Amino acid sequence: MRLLLILFAWLVLAAPSAVRAADLAEIVAALAKPDAQSIETVATEGGDQGLIVLKALRDGTLALGPSDRILLTEGGSLKDAATGDGVSLPPGSYSPITIDAGLRGQITALIDKLSPKGSGGAEKPADFATLLRSLAARDFSEKIAAIEKLMALGDPVALPSLSAMREAALYTTKDGKIVIGRGPAANLVLTDAATGADAGASPASAMDVVTVNNRLRGVLDVAIAQFRLTAPDPVQRRAAAVALLQERSDATVTLLRAALAKERDPKVREAMEIAMAASGYAGLDRAGKLAALNTLGASTDTTVMTVLRGVASSETDAGLRAAAEGKIKDLEQRRWLLGLAQQVFQGISLGSVLLLAAMGLAITFGVMGVINMAHGEMVMIGAYTTFVVQMVFREHFPAYLDWSMIVAIPAAFLVSGAIGVALERGVIRFLYGRPLETLLMTWGVSMMLQQAVRSIFGPTNRDVQTPSWMTGAIELGGGIAITQNRIYIILFGIAVLVAVILITRYSFFGLQMRAVTQNRGMAAAMGIRTNRVDALTFGLGSGIAGMAGVALSQIDNVSPNLGQSYIVDSFMVVVFGGVGNLYGTLIGALLLGVTNKFLEPFAGAVLGKIVVLVAIILFIQRKPRGLFALKGRSVEA
Repeated sequence: MRLLLILFAWLVLAAPSAVRAADLAEIVAALAKPDAQSIETVATEGGDQGLIVLKALRDGTLALGPSDRILLTEGGSLKDAATGDGVSLPPGSYSPITIDAGLRGQITALIDKLSPKGSGGAEKPADFATLLRSLAARDFSEKIAAIEKLMALGDPVALPSLSAMREAALYTTKDGKIVIGRGPAANLVLTDAATGADAGASPASAMDVVTVNNRLRGVLDVAIAQFRLTAPDPVQRRAAAVALLQERSDATVTLLRAALAKERDPKVREAMEIAMAASGYAGLDRAGKLAALNTLGASTDTTVMTVLRGVASSETDAGLRAAAEGKIKDLEQRRWLLGLAQQVFQGISLGSVLLLAAMGLAITFGVMGVINMAHGEMVMIGAYTTFVVQMVFREHFPAYLDWSMIVAIPAAFLVSGAIGVALERGVIRFLYGRPLETLLMTWGVSMMLQQAVRSIFGPTNRDVQTPSWMTGAIELGGGIAITQNRIYIILFGIAVLVAVILITRYSFFGLQMRAVTQNRGMAAAMGIRTNRVDALTFGLGSGIAGMAGVALSQIDNVSPNLGQSYIVDSFMVVVFGGVGNLYGTLIGALLLGVTNKFLEPFAGAVLGKIVVLVAIILFIQRKPRGLFALKGRSVEA
């Protein structure tokens, strides 16, 4: 009984001074969406562990994991914020929790107020403020000394000030306060560099910018990279390692060695190992230098090429020099292959754009023989339809903005297709068999459509936001990357081509369209309403052009002149591939796209197009019907 009483008394006395992990987990869960109230609650009810969590939030090392679990990410390792237990999660399954300068200032004030003196939980704000003021000293050596002391603190709270100094956005006010200024120079939004608190606004002319020189920029790059090497986001850590590759020094080796010991992400480790091999090569023994050369040889970075060439020119050891020269040759070959792959991809990308723009023209030109100079404006209308759909989503359904691109595809097809049907029924059907009049009339219609768009939307370019699922790039190495939006456009072009082939091959409308194409008179004699087929075919071709506008809105300016940039290339694709033949359109678009991209580095964009045009003219002299000519009495007549 006495033992139970003692145990009960201990629990009663210990309860106020400790916070159970379950309770703390519930308290810190509010930091998934931090605000002033949740920060105050964690500070007053979270105990010592709560202060640790707040310090991590302020320093950018607090992250949100699956099921809204709050995680500590300091030093590259993951820990549960409530218990401190280690956590193993794959990269990308958690994201850093960010706060603004006002909340950062509140956290700093709470930590200073609640941390026990001498515990080391709070910084020494006076020392930190003194170091910040030293950044504005006249002597650059004094500035460098201040930066090195800030690095020695190892606290990411200095990162915003150092980054601002590197970007010429760190200022001193008339009363000597160090502030960070962002925004237009006429009215900078100011943040106190020492506390992170809001410092009002001021024009840049009313303050003195903290100046830097080339030597200081190098020191700042190393300092910024040091703080980012411990960032919770692996992308930031990898970028920091790549930045240190540019600033090779003994200090760089020390930073990378410490970070590498804690790093678990394989891509980040690879970048760190390459940077460390380049920075520390001179201080290694022969075996270490050979290992460093092997590490460098696995990279395709241009900076690594510079390092290897320096080794090959200055190394006295013949074996090491030969190894460096061998790595240079391997690296040059890999970079050449990667460059070739990128050029082919860019050519296919351009070909997919030409395919989308020319596919509808191939249908209308092949079935009706109409030279539609307003085809480019159907592309333009599709792009503006995309802009309107996205504007509606932005105003009424902002949470589903990424889906606007999916909705814009059928919308652009319907709008452009309806305008195409109206154009065919209203004007073009009266001009069949008169190609010159049709050409002049459609050219006039194109001018009218351009002016109508200018009157409705204005003459300036319109911005169409790229959905999040289309952003980003796939890195091939050595600064060579493939953008995801181009990949989606290629896939979209293939999907549209397959859909059109299925429609023309296996639908009743496709059967009628092919019959009219091959022999219009016989088709009419068999009871096919050729006028209806003409209207629907023209609408189909115009609708496909509208879908091409959806794709082009992601890679080109949405303006009234958008279609003019592609109409000539579209006609070249159709004539080269074979009028009315979709397979010929595909082959022609890809060949023209790849050829253009390979000619551009040697002849330039304009001269390259001229060379392609001359080549097509010579080709048409030998094969007037293009690569794949249609069969039938009408087309052969």
